[in-house]
Amino acid sequence: MTDMTYARYLALDDILAAQHPVSDEHDELLFIIIHQTKELWLKQALSEVELALELIRTDKLIEAYKSLARVSRIQAVMTLAWDVLATMTPADYTTFRPVLGSSSGFQSDQFRTMEFRLGLKQADHLKYQADRPHAREAMERALEQPSLWDEANRALARAGFTLPAEALERDWAAPYEPSPEVEAAWLEVYRDTHRYWELYQLAEKLVDIDDALATWRHKHVLTVSRIIGGKRGTGGTTGVPYLQSTLSKRAFPELWSLRTCL
Repeated sequence: MTDMTYARYLALDDILAAQHPVSDEHDELLFIIIHQTKELWLKQALSEVELALELIRTDKLIEAYKSLARVSRIQAVMTLAWDVLATMTPADYTTFRPVLGSSSGFQSDQFRTMEFRLGLKQADHLKYQADRPHAREAMERALEQPSLWDEANRALARAGFTLPAEALERDWAAPYEPSPEVEAAWLEVYRDTHRYWELYQLAEKLVDIDDALATWRHKHVLTVSRIIGGKRGTGGTTGVPYLQSTLSKRAFPELWSLRTCL
């Protein structure tokens, strides 16, 4: 057997050969590497969410904490990457922006799959993967299956809390609608944290993820605004206005609204 090496184990030659700038502009390489590393981190984050989903389904809440905590740490690293991209000035970006054509981070199948897994369902994102059947299939599975928030609510019901039927069995592909009954059940958990410690810690791990996602979105808006101002996005969105419209999204809405009642 050939001795394993660092480069062979990590497939470094393949990874380091995966950057193919279209222009001769220096900053295009940075742009590519930032987005490729984002996709690698998303791959790991999705793996962690998948494990957490399985653990929560089988009421192994404590075991799920590690994966959920890892997701929020990954999100923090992804947010820091915007600071590196922000070293690229508008003048730098405009030199190679035309080669991007209609490509855009808006089309990232892994990011949309992550949103679906968390509970932010929006089926029309599937259309951007018409040329990548495997990516579309992964998105469809995440769209049609219970999300992390759905499974958390089902675990809450199994623990003896009363939740409405529509929170436990519904069209999983449909956007989630916040429920006063779901909020009331989680509020009971937060009012007696010692009694419901495992559920309380699960909820706080979910809030960490939602918080980190909102922070990532906010930094994304600032970075894009800094680099392209009010120009339209390459993928056809309005650019900064579109990104700003996503800032209020919350995957676990009742965990935020219940705080007003404490």
